Amino acid sequence: MKKVLLASLFMFFAMAGFSQTRQSELDLIQSILGAQKAQIVFSFVHPAPSQKEAFVKLYNEYEAQRKILGKERIQLLEEYVSQWQHMTNEQADAWMKKVLALSTKRDKLLKKYYKKIKKATDAKVATQFYEVESYILTIIRYNILEHIPFVQGD
Repeated sequence: MKKVLLASLFMFFAMAGFSQTRQSELDLIQSILGAQKAQIVFSFVHPAPSQKEAFVKLYNEYEAQRKILGKERIQLLEEYVSQWQHMTNEQADAWMKKVLALSTKRDKLLKKYYKKIKKATDAKVATQFYEVESYILTIIRYNILEHIPFVQGD
């Protein structure tokens, strides 16, 4: 599982160099990553046969919304990378407000779909979804933070 995620993250970071046709390439990369991520999720989450259709439907809904937030995150990262060396206090504060708002949106989305999946399936399936999704998001966050430059003080 870790190897697949790391390979996916490599592709995620590689996209920063493709800003000319960024949108179409971002969509392609998200599609590839989404397929790999779905394989991981479906290998970890085990709904009963009668619950599988409902889970897959809700997971796909979740992924569509998560991808929108992922694009916002990429835009924020690009903004930070282009400004970090000469970032003013005002720019840093404005950027952080966007990052914190995005983090809140992502957490709310995960909570919303935990509840929806629990209602459509059961608490065990919803917990499995939450666990694997949290794990994947944590690995992605860790790898992003590991590659972000820090603003140097004067």
